[in-house]
Amino acid sequence: MPTLQLAEITHANRPAQLPLLSKLADILATSPAVTHLMVRGSLAHGTADRLSDVDFVVGVHDAQLPAFVETLDGLMSIEAGALLPGWRDTIVADLGGVGMVFLVPDDGRLQQIDLYLAPASRIPRLRETVSTAVILDRKPTPAATPDIAVAESFAAAFLAQPRTCTELLIEHLVLAVLLHKRIKRGQRFVAYSEWHRLHTATKDLIKTALAPASQFWGWYQLREEIAVTPIGRACLGDLDAAVSGPAIPEATDVNAAIERVLALVERACPQALDGLHDAVTAYRTYQELV
Repeated sequence: MPTLQLAEITHANRPAQLPLLSKLADILATSPAVTHLMVRGSLAHGTADRLSDVDFVVGVHDAQLPAFVETLDGLMSIEAGALLPGWRDTIVADLGGVGMVFLVPDDGRLQQIDLYLAPASRIPRLRETVSTAVILDRKPTPAATPDIAVAESFAAAFLAQPRTCTELLIEHLVLAVLLHKRIKRGQRFVAYSEWHRLHTATKDLIKTALAPASQFWGWYQLREEIAVTPIGRACLGDLDAAVSGPAIPEATDVNAAIERVLALVERACPQALDGLHDAVTAYRTYQELV
């Protein structure tokens, strides 16, 4: 097991998340595919509060990036206790890899774990542009050109995959956790942005379930495409209720939105809940404790 350099972060602010950060670092560092572990965000800067997420940049051997990403859900579920499969992060900046967000129960609440998986060949450039605290640096041999191409091709294809109803449901659940954090911190502008993202995820979920072959972009022609069946009209009613709410939500608005989306999923694409009923029940319990 490699020695993880946690002293800098520990002495910076002794964050409440340190035990979880240390546990996750040990889990990720066990994989021989991992070349670097870096912490970024408030934990790296010594400004974390009890709501701060655990934000890692994970360097992975270029040729092994596809296999590592494909096994990540299992690793985070079995070893870290993640409640749900990872959400493909659509908010994080493009750093040449892929971002995933997991919700991990810790100390009576759901902790947001952000993992940005970057090809090892991109790490030197990334470290020049992103402020991080390095806790593992295995200094791999330079990647061969074909391996770099494998990593780049995989990242582009992974991010371009159409999202399934299950993924869009998970997106709602993750965004709700983020929104509760913004509301508690009084971050009104960020809450506005993420609230709009949640409404857009609801629209995307309806279209994926009821009009998967839609030729229309974004919000166009929703009524013409969707409102042709009783289920479609009910789903558009849910969407109308969502966008008719406040521009900046309160916690009760976020909770109501999640319950509305879960009812929508049961109606329009119940298969999206396959294997997730227990996780959703646990999620609701944690949200009641927020």
